[in-house]
Amino acid sequence: MKKLVVTIDGPAGAGKSTVAKQLARRLGYRLLDTGAIYRAVALTAHRRATPWSDAAGCAELARTLDIRFDFVGDTNHVFLGGEDVSAAIRTPEISQGASQVSAHPPVRAALLELQRRLAAGGGVVVEGRDTGTVVFPHAAAKFFLTATEEERARRRVAELGPTADYEKTLREIQERDQRDASRDVAPMVPAPDAVLVDSSTQTIEQVVESLAQTVELRAAAT
Repeated sequence: MKKLVVTIDGPAGAGKSTVAKQLARRLGYRLLDTGAIYRAVALTAHRRATPWSDAAGCAELARTLDIRFDFVGDTNHVFLGGEDVSAAIRTPEISQGASQVSAHPPVRAALLELQRRLAAGGGVVVEGRDTGTVVFPHAAAKFFLTATEEERARRRVAELGPTADYEKTLREIQERDQRDASRDVAPMVPAPDAVLVDSSTQTIEQVVESLAQTVELRAAAT
């Protein structure tokens, strides 16, 4: 059976990371988290005192980004120059930075080739916000995973722990959704041929099973 490029796009908190990881495991595919690449650029810029508003400076960092993904146990870890930054790139501050950095056309152009190279040969699940529209427009299986704003905020608070504020988290999600969907370059929208999946009332297992069946059918037909 041919191995496909599978894209999963959608807003923050929809469950993309968990679904992508479990789907990759189920299919025996590699996992590529494109959002983590932008987060890694934002973290690098923060550490080097490069403003997230500096498109040229962030693009230069993106061009020399030394990033790799490896499963450690059952978790997909992100390494920058050999350092495990899986936790460092997931803070609320870096999340906001990633959204700003990803809006710069020079940054997106710098990372496009990297992403395509990392997914070469198929057999990969790619997670992000424009993977089905811009990065892999010819992918054989595309999904757009979403959930209500309230449900996504609830999940994010549960992930961050008891000190997280629900109303603040909800506002941040709404602001990021607006910014990601309205940017001039590669806005976060479903690809015309993407399968829309609302995870608000589904378990992760139900979502993964549905996606896996679709991928397997398309792989068998290719």
